[in-house]
Amino acid sequence: MRAKGSSAELEQRRRQAVALLDQGMKPTHVARAMGVSRASVSRWSDSYLQGGAEALAAQPHPGRQPKLTARQRDRLARLLQQGPGRLGYHSELWTLRRVAEVVQHNFAVRYHPGHVWRLLRSMNWTCQKPECRARERDERAVAQWRAEDWPHIKKRSTNRSKHRVSR
Repeated sequence: MRAKGSSAELEQRRRQAVALLDQGMKPTHVARAMGVSRASVSRWSDSYLQGGAEALAAQPHPGRQPKLTARQRDRLARLLQQGPGRLGYHSELWTLRRVAEVVQHNFAVRYHPGHVWRLLRSMNWTCQKPECRARERDERAVAQWRAEDWPHIKKRSTNRSKHRVSR
């Protein structure tokens, strides 16, 4: 399992451990001071002795490369910010299926709708629920109701609960 921290932080930790060993500190004490196992300190020391400082450098992450480049993700974000209506959809709601269609159409890259959330999460997008409000809603009337009527209704409901008879 990979330790927590960025690649640069982990590299710095390895370099610091080797520096402590060079100062004459025992591997057990270095391990305790760095919060790692004795085996890790041993492995870092061996790497340093065999390959020098370059052997402690951060390595690229293994695994598959993303389907979309950073530039394509930026372009996708701009497309999504336009809203579904501007891209031909009938409602102003992004669904995973719709985002997958936009990616397929604009970048010729196919994503399963069930996995689009990973792409969106990597772009720091979050799920949003649309507000359910009537088009005919009168904001002034709502504000007036909240200011005048609601306090009386709220006050009445608490008085009723005090006089409730329990069985």
